[in-house]
Amino acid sequence: MRAAVLHEIGQDKLEVLDDVEAVGFGPGKVRIRVRATGLCHSDLSAMSGVLPQPAPFVPGHEGAGEILEVGEGVGHVKPGDRVVVCWLPACGSCPACGRGQTELCLAGFMNAGTPNFRRPAGDVFGFAGTGTFAEEVVVDAGCAVPIPDDVPFDIAALIGCGVTTGLGAALNTADVEAGSSVAVIGCGGVGICAVQGARLKGAAEIVAVDPVASRREAALRFGATRAVPPDELADARQQVTGGEGFDYVFEVVGRSATARAAYENTRRGGTLVVVGAGAMDDFLQLNMFELFFDEKRILPSMYGGGDILRSYERTIALWRAGRIDLAGLITHRVPLARIDEAIEQMRTGTALRTCVEI
Repeated sequence: MRAAVLHEIGQDKLEVLDDVEAVGFGPGKVRIRVRATGLCHSDLSAMSGVLPQPAPFVPGHEGAGEILEVGEGVGHVKPGDRVVVCWLPACGSCPACGRGQTELCLAGFMNAGTPNFRRPAGDVFGFAGTGTFAEEVVVDAGCAVPIPDDVPFDIAALIGCGVTTGLGAALNTADVEAGSSVAVIGCGGVGICAVQGARLKGAAEIVAVDPVASRREAALRFGATRAVPPDELADARQQVTGGEGFDYVFEVVGRSATARAAYENTRRGGTLVVVGAGAMDDFLQLNMFELFFDEKRILPSMYGGGDILRSYERTIALWRAGRIDLAGLITHRVPLARIDEAIEQMRTGTALRTCVEI
């Protein structure tokens, strides 16, 4: 079968090969025919080495498709079912799951160290234990979440990561208060979903911050009340909050510099929500006096900060009701053979989300 492979960490481009085999099928596993997958910035971060991932590997973790085969003991899906790929499945038995914090379950991360593809040259890993830049993938049954027949594969793919992460940051982690002021730093697909989440919660002012003009324009269409480049954030803060700072600031870039800017633009007693996934050697510096004196809440948001399956269901309900726009997030479409075009669109900021059709 075909799959896009990164041979070594640090390479800029993928190679689409037709000698890749999805392996590991057996009890508790499912084989999925991938139909659509989104390109998330985390894929690029894994390719560059910002996020740890063994190589060679098949990127992609935001996918949807059809069940081809189910292993022994799998009862919640059957061949022909439409599913979204969940890259962080909950085991249901660990302490995090027992507390209801299924987004903190580590079972899915353990899968990342087991190859689920093979080539004649040797084993190949799937990013985050999945690897959806492939025609087929074998994953733990918990990674296959059934979806209704009326949810298109491209929409379902986005729910698998970016939409759940961005919406959840506003709805679950921050629990944005109606009438509040919000700033979102970084307005790619995830940031735009944070904007939509803040709008759903009734935020009075939503300032979108991004260096790319097309993304700022998109943020206004999705519910931001104003959009500015980073060097105009201070002016927006003054105009919107009288200089006090925003009630909520979402950092959706994953860098200490933007996290520091987010902290500085959060009002005293306000909330900074860290959504971007950054590098282990990139440190955010705060002095102990400001941490105490300003009483700002710093809330990391992992995969939307809530029960993943419930978040999927909620997102589908909101989409059906027309309360959120998911189709509008897809600004570009490419076949798997042109995956490098999607990567370039992500790197340059020209795409909110590129749908890779497989």
